[in-house]
This record gives sequence, C-alpha cells and structure tokens, in this order.
Amino acid sequence: MECPHLEESARITTAPSVKCENNPSEFSCSVCQTGKSPWICLACGEVNCGRYVNAHAKQHFEDANPAVPNHAVCMDCHNHMAFCYVCDEFVINDTESGHLEKLRKHLESLSRLASQSQSAQNFRKEIRRRDSTGSIENVRKKAKKDDKSSRPRSSGLRNLGNTCFMNAVLQSLSNIQQFCGYIKQLPSLEDQVCKRKYNHAKKTRETGENILLIEELRKTLCALWQGTKAAISPESLFTVIWKVVPRFRGYQQQDAHEFMRYLLDRLHTELLQLLPYPNNNSPYIGPKGKSTIVTAIFGGLLQNEVNCLICGMESKKHDPFLDLSLDIPSQFCTKTTKPKEGEPMCTLSDCLSSFTDVEELEESELYMCSNCKMKQRSTKKFWIRRLPNVLCLHLKRFRWSTYCRVKLETYVDFPLRGLDMNRYVLNTLLKPSSDNAKDVSAWNDPGNEESPTTSNVSDTQIVSHGAPDSERLRKHETRGSCAGSNMYDLAAVIVHHGSGAGSGHYTAYAIHDGQWYHFNDSTVTACDEETVARCKAYILFYVRREIKLPDYLLNGSANN
Repeated sequence: MECPHLEESARITTAPSVKCENNPSEFSCSVCQTGKSPWICLACGEVNCGRYVNAHAKQHFEDANPAVPNHAVCMDCHNHMAFCYVCDEFVINDTESGHLEKLRKHLESLSRLASQSQSAQNFRKEIRRRDSTGSIENVRKKAKKDDKSSRPRSSGLRNLGNTCFMNAVLQSLSNIQQFCGYIKQLPSLEDQVCKRKYNHAKKTRETGENILLIEELRKTLCALWQGTKAAISPESLFTVIWKVVPRFRGYQQQDAHEFMRYLLDRLHTELLQLLPYPNNNSPYIGPKGKSTIVTAIFGGLLQNEVNCLICGMESKKHDPFLDLSLDIPSQFCTKTTKPKEGEPMCTLSDCLSSFTDVEELEESELYMCSNCKMKQRSTKKFWIRRLPNVLCLHLKRFRWSTYCRVKLETYVDFPLRGLDMNRYVLNTLLKPSSDNAKDVSAWNDPGNEESPTTSNVSDTQIVSHGAPDSERLRKHETRGSCAGSNMYDLAAVIVHHGSGAGSGHYTAYAIHDGQWYHFNDSTVTACDEETVARCKAYILFYVRREIKLPDYLLNGSANN
C-alpha cells in the first residue's frame, strides 16, 4: 500500500556503521546482537531484529520519543522491503526525494562488496589448508559444492507488494511431495489447449491468448526447486491470477485461506478438461467418471446428519471437501498467549471435536422435516466419511465483531507427528449374510476408489450401488476403525502475523528431508521443531502415513 507516514518517517539514505565487523553487509540487532532478520529504522538508522525473532524493531517503534521524527517505517536489510508499523502493511511508494531507492542501492552495493570480500577470504583459507597434491581448480570446486550444500534446496519467493499470502501458500504446497512432484513432471500444457476444447480457459481482451493457471504454477514450482537462486519472482503467476480472478487484483493484503481455496478449485477445473483420470465414483463437481490430482491428494468426504427433535427422523447428506474450517472453541477465544503449566490449553483435538460435536440448529435454521411436513427444531452433526491423503485444516481466526473483522490470537497446540483421526471418522462396512460368504473386503477399504464410501449418493444407494447383491449384504456403520490408515504427520504450516484480517504478514513452515524451514518471502532459513510448535497456526497441512493414490497417478499416465 502507499504509506501516508513515509514522508515524515524516512530520513536516512545510507546504512549506519553499526554492523558486524567481519562483514559490512551483515547487520546485527542493537539489543540482542542477533544477525537474524535485521530491520533498519528509516528515521534514525538503528538496526533491530524483526517480529519473527525477538521483535526489537517493533519495540523500537513503540518506545520512540514523540518529540523526534516518526519511527514507524523500517526496511529489511536483506530483501530491502519497507514496512510501516502504523499501517501494519508493506510499503510500495517512495518519498519525493527517493529515500527508499537510495537506501536500497546503498545496501545492494554493500552486499556486493561483502560477497566479493567473503569469497576471497574463503578461497585464501582453502588455499592455505590444501595438501601438496591439491590444485586450485579442485579447491574452487570444493568451495562451490560446500556453498550449495549449506543452503536449502528450495528458493524463496519475492514479495511483489503484499503478496505474502500467495508466497506462503505456494511454499506449503511445494513441500507436499506427492502434489508438487506430479505438477512438476507434467508436460507443457499450453499445447494441450489447442488440441482439446477447453471451456474454462478465459481469454484476455488484449492478447486473446488462453490463460492456464496450472501451466504457470508448473513453471513456478520447477523454478523453486532448481535451487540456483536464493529467491525467484512469481510475477508471471501473479499476473495470471490477476487476469482470471479480479478480486485478487491490486496490492492489498488478501486472505491466504481464500487464495488457497480458489487456487485448488481452479486447478481442479482446468485439469478436469486437460488431464482427468478415471474415477467412476468421484463425488466432485465435473464430468462424471473423472477426477484430478487435486481431489486425489486433498479430496475427502463429509457426512452431514440432521435429526428432527420432534419425530426423530434422520437425514444424511454427503459433501466433498478439500479442506476443513475449524472453529476455536469459545472457552479459549479470550486467551492470547500460551497457557502456563497447569492451565487449560486449546488443542487441535478440541477444535476437531467441536467440529464433529452435535449442535442444535438456531431458530433461523429450522430443518424442514420430510416426516412432519414442516420446519422443526433439529440437531446437526458432522462425520468425516472418507479422509484425504493430505488433510488441510483451517483454523478460523478471523471473526466479525460489530463493525469489523477481528483476529483470535489464541494459541492452539497441534502435534507435529501422529495426528490420530480415528475418533472423527465414520466407516460404512458391508458384511456378507450367513448364506453368502463372498469376500467383500475390497469394498471395506477406505482407500479403494471403488469403495462405496466415496460415492456422493444417499445411504440406500451407497449399499447397493455397484456392490454385490444388496439383499445378501447388510450395512454396518462403525466409528473409528481402520486405525492404520488414519494417522497423519505435519508437512507444512501457514502463520498469520499481525492483528487485522486485511493487514499483517504471512509466513510458512515446511519440512523437507527431515529438516524444518521457515519461508518468509524471499528468505528461507532452517529452524527447529520447537519453533514450529510455538507458532500460532492458521492453516495446517497433514500428510497421511499410508498414502493411497490411484494407479493412474502412480504410473505417470498423465503424460500421455
């Protein structure tokens, strides 16, 4: 956004002398001396650490003397993005005198000088340590190899102006191996549009070219994992998003969950036309008998049970889902910090239990009972009928107050390993009658594409549709069976930092090859499990321990 406080806050155009002695581009916090996430105040030049470390930069703004120029705006010493604490937004404008541009050029020159100096020092050290049989060329190769191995394989994503919501979602999806691997190995899909009739490809008035979001995502994911750059720019992908969905245009902050839902829905719609795979019982919107990698990875099925409190009539409905939005229980909504030992703590299990608990519908939501032939008081309950391979859980941290949306800062404890979903799952088993011993075990397998648990039809149809003779089988519903296939481990977390729904900043944590990383736009840093466990999660991605994908996807048939 264009910050109205910039003119009164920006005073410096060069970096101060408070830097690490050995490297003129490495700044350290003036309070805790850490070199992580340094931010320079544009009013006085003081360098402090960001809110994701010890938040001394924000503390500097809050403690500033009102008599001196405003200390609200600061700049990241690494990626040179400016941020205003009053607006709680990234700044995209500059002063009339160009203070920000001058400071950026100065920081870039320091970085180049430091890089050259550090490379020379490292090379001289290697020369001194090499043995008598070593060569200069071997030393150069070894230094280059060591430098590559010390960096994470994935690149960062540059912030294009409040695009952290997109960056956090992309980094999370890129670390879900089965999804990212499939997208990256796809052939170029631009030629596919010319071969097939594609009803959902929108055309721009300027160029008349077909717009494919899946193609730009494929290119972005491939670039992310090349590992040749510290950060890449997702400008092409963002431009396509602007064209196909007007609500994401501009540089205002957006909700990461809304963006993720749109992205997955759009990818599913495009792939249904271009690269569908056969699935006769797919409950998802689209041509019958077709599904995609999106539903194969993220797709699950809910059972919605409504019971009339007057006559006891029960109604069941099955709804597909790509993610679950969970309320934070009301008794925890006022807590903003992690409870002390002995105090009650909100857990992810509390949120899941609240989602599946029986609740009585409000007066405004009276149920039209087919037996009573009128609207009656009723109760509603959700069961998860089929779990997805990747379980995406969205914690509903934003709620409407009288005049605006407010954020719930409640800490929710979540497991990094071993999320057991057994108690929330409803399984329908088909059992043979005594006079028919035909084996129907395949039908009871929740990972089987032909299992009736995946059908989006009524309960009666579920028993008989495509199954052995329904008269020789009886239906039996159980809660919490199939224990081995319902265990999940955390793969990624999206976190919202800040107080408002339309402001703040998004970052992501993801695990790769056993190591957790923090993705903060263009910066990618290794972190430990304790740091991840302490974060106030907004979206959680859990991967099933026993992933079951269709043979079509496992065999790479999408290339045909």
